Amino acid sequence: MRERRAAAGGHAPPRAVLRAVLCAALCVLPLTGCQGPAERGTAADTAAAGVRPSGYGAVFLAAGECSSFGAVAPTEVPCGSERAAARVVAREDGRAGNGPPCPATTDFVLHISERRPSGDEDGDGAVSRGYACMRKLQPPHPGDPGGGGGPRTVVGDCVHDIGGGKVREAACAGGGAYAPQFKVVEAVATRAQCPTSTGLYVRLGGERPVGCARPL
Repeated sequence: MRERRAAAGGHAPPRAVLRAVLCAALCVLPLTGCQGPAERGTAADTAAAGVRPSGYGAVFLAAGECSSFGAVAPTEVPCGSERAAARVVAREDGRAGNGPPCPATTDFVLHISERRPSGDEDGDGAVSRGYACMRKLQPPHPGDPGGGGGPRTVVGDCVHDIGGGKVREAACAGGGAYAPQFKVVEAVATRAQCPTSTGLYVRLGGERPVGCARPL
Protein backbone atom coordinates (compact mmCIF):
# COMPACT_ATOMS: atom_id res chain seq x y z
CA MET A 1 0.00 0.00 0.00
CA ARG A 2 2.88 2.40 0.78
CA GLU A 3 4.41 1.92 -2.71
CA ARG A 4 1.08 2.56 -4.45
CA ARG A 5 0.54 5.76 -2.40
CA ALA A 6 3.98 7.00 -3.40
CA ALA A 7 3.18 6.46 -7.13
CA ALA A 8 -0.15 8.20 -6.80
CA GLY A 9 1.61 11.16 -5.18
CA GLY A 10 3.51 12.04 -8.47
CA HIS A 11 6.92 10.28 -8.10
CA ALA A 12 7.29 8.74 -11.66
CA PRO A 13 9.29 5.53 -12.02
CA PRO A 14 12.62 5.78 -13.95
CA ARG A 15 11.23 4.32 -17.21
CA ALA A 16 8.49 6.94 -17.39
CA VAL A 17 11.03 9.72 -16.85
CA LEU A 18 13.14 8.41 -19.75
CA ARG A 19 10.13 8.39 -22.10
CA ALA A 20 9.34 12.02 -21.19
CA VAL A 21 12.91 13.16 -21.90
CA LEU A 22 12.97 11.44 -25.30
CA CYS A 23 9.63 12.98 -26.25
CA ALA A 24 10.88 16.47 -25.36
CA ALA A 25 14.03 15.98 -27.45
CA LEU A 26 12.07 14.84 -30.51
CA CYS A 27 9.77 17.83 -30.26
CA VAL A 28 12.71 20.24 -30.31
CA LEU A 29 14.52 18.71 -33.33
CA PRO A 30 12.13 20.02 -36.06
CA LEU A 31 12.43 23.53 -34.68
CA THR A 32 16.23 23.40 -34.73
CA GLY A 33 16.23 22.04 -38.29
CA CYS A 34 14.04 24.90 -39.56
CA GLN A 35 16.38 27.53 -38.17
CA GLY A 36 19.44 26.48 -40.20
CA PRO A 37 18.39 27.77 -43.69
CA ALA A 38 16.95 30.95 -42.19
CA GLU A 39 20.33 31.79 -40.69
CA ARG A 40 22.11 31.22 -44.01
CA GLY A 41 19.63 33.45 -45.83
CA THR A 42 18.05 33.31 -49.27
CA ALA A 43 17.36 35.82 -52.05
CA ALA A 44 13.80 36.22 -50.74
CA ASP A 45 15.10 36.92 -47.24
CA THR A 46 17.55 39.51 -48.60
CA ALA A 47 14.88 41.28 -50.62
CA ALA A 48 12.50 41.28 -47.67
CA ALA A 49 15.21 42.91 -45.56
CA GLY A 50 15.58 45.71 -48.11
CA VAL A 51 19.09 44.69 -49.22
CA ARG A 52 19.62 44.03 -52.91
CA PRO A 53 21.68 40.94 -53.82
CA SER A 54 24.97 41.30 -55.66
CA GLY A 55 25.00 41.00 -59.47
CA TYR A 56 21.99 42.21 -61.48
CA GLY A 57 20.59 45.36 -59.92
CA ALA A 58 23.22 45.92 -57.23
CA VAL A 59 24.41 49.09 -59.04
CA PHE A 60 22.27 50.79 -61.66
CA LEU A 61 23.69 49.91 -65.10
CA ALA A 62 27.09 48.78 -63.89
CA ALA A 63 29.62 47.46 -66.42
CA GLY A 64 28.43 44.14 -67.86
CA GLU A 65 24.74 44.76 -67.15
CA CYS A 66 22.05 45.35 -69.77
CA SER A 67 19.42 47.95 -70.56
CA SER A 68 16.06 47.83 -72.26
CA PHE A 69 15.28 49.43 -75.62
CA GLY A 70 15.36 53.21 -75.83
CA ALA A 71 17.97 55.79 -74.90
CA VAL A 72 15.71 58.29 -73.08
CA ALA A 73 14.51 56.41 -70.00
CA PRO A 74 16.06 52.94 -70.13
CA THR A 75 15.41 50.24 -67.57
CA GLU A 76 17.99 47.81 -66.27
CA VAL A 77 17.00 44.26 -67.24
CA PRO A 78 18.70 40.84 -67.07
CA CYS A 79 20.92 40.32 -70.12
CA GLY A 80 19.07 37.09 -70.94
CA SER A 81 15.71 38.86 -71.03
CA GLU A 82 13.87 39.41 -74.32
CA ARG A 83 13.72 43.09 -73.34
CA ALA A 84 17.52 43.42 -73.23
CA ALA A 85 18.84 45.62 -76.03
CA ALA A 86 22.37 46.72 -75.11
CA ARG A 87 25.18 45.90 -72.68
CA VAL A 88 27.23 48.35 -70.60
CA VAL A 89 30.88 48.18 -71.72
CA ALA A 90 32.02 51.01 -69.42
CA ARG A 91 30.38 53.03 -66.63
CA GLU A 92 31.72 56.38 -65.43
CA ASP A 93 30.60 58.99 -62.91
CA GLY A 94 30.05 62.65 -63.71
CA ARG A 95 29.39 64.20 -67.11
CA ALA A 96 30.53 62.54 -70.33
CA GLY A 97 32.31 65.72 -71.44
CA ASN A 98 34.50 65.70 -68.35
CA GLY A 99 35.16 61.99 -67.91
CA PRO A 100 37.13 59.28 -69.71
CA PRO A 101 36.07 58.60 -73.31
CA CYS A 102 34.01 55.54 -74.11
CA PRO A 103 35.66 52.54 -75.79
CA ALA A 104 36.12 52.95 -79.52
CA THR A 105 33.35 50.55 -80.58
CA THR A 106 30.67 52.02 -78.28
CA ASP A 107 27.35 52.23 -80.15
CA PHE A 108 25.77 54.95 -78.02
CA VAL A 109 26.01 56.67 -74.64
CA LEU A 110 23.36 56.74 -71.93
CA HIS A 111 23.46 59.85 -69.76
CA ILE A 112 22.27 58.93 -66.26
CA SER A 113 20.66 61.62 -64.13
CA GLU A 114 21.24 61.80 -60.40
CA ARG A 115 18.50 60.25 -58.27
CA ARG A 116 18.34 60.41 -54.50
CA PRO A 117 14.87 59.21 -53.43
CA SER A 118 13.79 60.07 -49.90
CA GLY A 119 12.01 56.73 -49.63
CA ASP A 120 13.48 53.78 -51.52
CA GLU A 121 10.40 51.80 -52.44
CA ASP A 122 11.81 49.53 -55.16
CA GLY A 123 15.33 48.94 -53.93
CA ASP A 124 17.10 51.05 -56.55
CA GLY A 125 18.62 53.37 -53.98
CA ALA A 126 20.49 56.55 -54.82
CA VAL A 127 21.97 56.81 -58.31
CA SER A 128 24.78 59.28 -58.93
CA ARG A 129 25.10 61.29 -62.12
CA GLY A 130 27.12 59.45 -64.74
CA TYR A 131 27.16 57.88 -68.15
CA ALA A 132 27.17 54.37 -69.53
CA CYS A 133 28.92 53.36 -72.75
CA MET A 134 26.59 50.92 -74.49
CA ARG A 135 27.10 48.19 -77.07
CA LYS A 136 24.01 46.78 -78.76
CA LEU A 137 23.42 43.07 -78.30
CA GLN A 138 22.50 42.63 -81.96
CA PRO A 139 23.92 44.16 -85.16
CA PRO A 140 24.08 46.57 -86.86
CA HIS A 141 26.67 48.30 -84.67
CA PRO A 142 27.00 52.00 -85.55
CA GLY A 143 30.11 52.17 -83.35
CA ASP A 144 32.06 49.77 -85.56
CA PRO A 145 34.51 51.35 -88.04
CA GLY A 146 32.49 52.59 -91.00
CA GLY A 147 29.18 52.03 -89.19
CA GLY A 148 28.16 55.66 -89.42
CA GLY A 149 27.52 56.36 -85.75
CA GLY A 150 28.80 55.97 -82.24
CA PRO A 151 30.12 58.66 -79.89
CA ARG A 152 33.67 58.53 -81.29
CA THR A 153 35.22 58.78 -84.73
CA VAL A 154 37.82 56.06 -85.25
CA VAL A 155 40.09 54.82 -88.00
CA GLY A 156 37.90 53.21 -90.66
CA ASP A 157 35.03 55.67 -90.21
CA CYS A 158 33.71 57.84 -93.02
CA VAL A 159 32.65 61.47 -92.66
CA HIS A 160 30.80 64.18 -94.55
CA ASP A 161 32.12 67.75 -94.48
CA ILE A 162 29.28 70.03 -93.33
CA GLY A 163 31.36 73.23 -93.40
CA GLY A 164 32.60 75.55 -90.71
CA GLY A 165 35.38 73.15 -89.80
CA LYS A 166 32.89 70.44 -88.80
CA VAL A 167 32.19 66.97 -90.11
CA ARG A 168 29.36 64.52 -89.64
CA GLU A 169 30.02 60.80 -89.42
CA ALA A 170 28.39 58.81 -92.21
CA ALA A 171 28.14 55.12 -92.95
CA CYS A 172 30.81 54.17 -95.45
CA ALA A 173 28.26 52.16 -97.42
CA GLY A 174 25.55 54.82 -97.13
CA GLY A 175 24.24 57.60 -99.30
CA GLY A 176 21.64 60.35 -99.14
CA ALA A 177 22.14 63.90 -97.88
CA TYR A 178 25.16 62.94 -95.81
CA ALA A 179 26.88 60.54 -98.17
CA PRO A 180 30.46 59.70 -97.17
CA GLN A 181 33.07 62.01 -98.66
CA PHE A 182 36.22 61.10 -96.71
CA LYS A 183 37.51 58.03 -94.90
CA VAL A 184 39.80 58.14 -91.87
CA VAL A 185 42.75 55.93 -92.78
CA GLU A 186 45.20 56.70 -89.99
CA ALA A 187 45.48 58.26 -86.52
CA VAL A 188 48.62 60.26 -85.73
CA ALA A 189 49.96 62.69 -83.14
CA THR A 190 50.34 65.70 -85.47
CA ARG A 191 49.10 66.73 -88.92
CA ALA A 192 52.63 66.57 -90.28
CA GLN A 193 52.56 62.79 -89.83
CA CYS A 194 49.57 62.30 -92.15
CA PRO A 195 50.21 60.86 -95.63
CA THR A 196 50.27 63.17 -98.64
CA SER A 197 46.92 61.74 -99.83
CA THR A 198 45.17 63.31 -96.83
CA GLY A 199 42.34 65.61 -97.86
CA LEU A 200 40.85 66.33 -94.43
CA TYR A 201 42.00 66.31 -90.82
CA VAL A 202 39.54 64.93 -88.28
CA ARG A 203 39.81 65.39 -84.52
CA LEU A 204 39.80 61.99 -82.82
CA GLY A 205 41.07 62.64 -79.29
CA GLY A 206 43.27 60.31 -77.27
CA GLU A 207 47.01 59.86 -77.60
CA ARG A 208 46.82 60.15 -81.40
CA PRO A 209 44.24 62.90 -81.80
CA VAL A 210 44.58 63.64 -85.53
CA GLY A 211 42.69 61.53 -88.04
CA CYS A 212 44.05 61.53 -91.57
CA ALA A 213 41.09 61.26 -93.95
CA ARG A 214 41.43 60.70 -97.68
CA PRO A 215 38.78 61.61 -100.28
CA LEU A 216 36.49 58.85 -101.53
